[in-house]
Amino acid sequence: MDKTPLADRVRPENFEDVLGQEHLLGPGCPITKQVEKGRLFSMILFGPPGSGKTTIARLFAKKFSADFTSFSAATSGIVEIKKHMQQSEKCKKLYNRDTIIFIDEIHRFNKAQQDAFLPYVEKGIIILIGATTENPSFELNSSLLSRVKVYMINPLTFKDMKKIIKRALASEKGFAGKFELTPEALDFIANISDGDARVALNALELSSLASREKIIDLRTVEDVVQKKALKYDKQGEEHYNIISALHKSLRGSDPDAGLYWLARMLEAGEDPLYIARRLVRFAVEDIGAADPQALVVAIAAKDAVDFIGRPEGDLALAECVVYLAKVPKSNEIYLAYEQAKEDALKTLAEPVPMHIRNAPTPLMKKLGYGKGYKYPHNYPDAKVEQDYMPKSLKKRKYLKGK
Repeated sequence: MDKTPLADRVRPENFEDVLGQEHLLGPGCPITKQVEKGRLFSMILFGPPGSGKTTIARLFAKKFSADFTSFSAATSGIVEIKKHMQQSEKCKKLYNRDTIIFIDEIHRFNKAQQDAFLPYVEKGIIILIGATTENPSFELNSSLLSRVKVYMINPLTFKDMKKIIKRALASEKGFAGKFELTPEALDFIANISDGDARVALNALELSSLASREKIIDLRTVEDVVQKKALKYDKQGEEHYNIISALHKSLRGSDPDAGLYWLARMLEAGEDPLYIARRLVRFAVEDIGAADPQALVVAIAAKDAVDFIGRPEGDLALAECVVYLAKVPKSNEIYLAYEQAKEDALKTLAEPVPMHIRNAPTPLMKKLGYGKGYKYPHNYPDAKVEQDYMPKSLKKRKYLKGK
């Protein structure tokens, strides 16, 4: 029995089988062109865990018949790696054979350690492929970045995850029809893996070991991953029902209900940035000028989630939800803008009144641009009566109390 982890056994064997990276692997795209031209360059693969960085590196080695040596910057030292680079130099001179040095989590090397790669990359002695989950602009030396190509690896989608799981169930290197997943179990694994193929395949493998039946059901998967499946389909009606429940709970100033619906979404695998975007929308639509700080809090929560990710970022969203629920509500700006938009779309597009036009040239001044404009700061409290609207909308008021 092959004891190699399922995630390694069912890695794609061709670039065409890699999912989610059509922007790099599709016809006429960067990696496809590189392969077609038979050119192998050093590169950095930047993307989330389990999205295919190691797989792409291995496929390059296979396609170009290059030696492949893999290290993790978290566990390997630069001295150890340097020995392999020196061996690669000898191999290059004797056999003219390329060596790919794959460094996972390359961002963990400090600046001085990264500099050790430069002479070997520059002379083409090694092909360096680095994988990182951190932005290379901030974590890697500019001198190293100037010598490599940087490819952004997209996170895998919910549909991608389901395809990967189904492939493993059908593959000869996987389960080859020995097991099936119920639709609920399949969706659950795809959701909880959060775009990480390795997590999904590990969950599938553990579920197969735990199952006494050919058909693996939701309860078996829940027991294995020690997490309850929440009724939530990112692509279906429940997705919209729950985000609606969150929105209406906040509008109704119920922070407890807001926290509950937030937790339902996050724990079911919803993208936290999607929730953050909805909270920003709520801040401007349902609070607006009643508390302008609400928008600041919502944007800060979005930035926090983007910066630290999950699970730490969940608390930033929770803090935002509680704040938005507790503050005064007003949809005045929302309604006012809708009315202004309707006027802008449906009424005649009249010219800007002459007195409030800029006059940056002598000719424009001569034509009357800006003539008769009253500069508010020349009047008490910086207020003066003058018309700012087109003639047909002269008396239109969108905001209450004006």
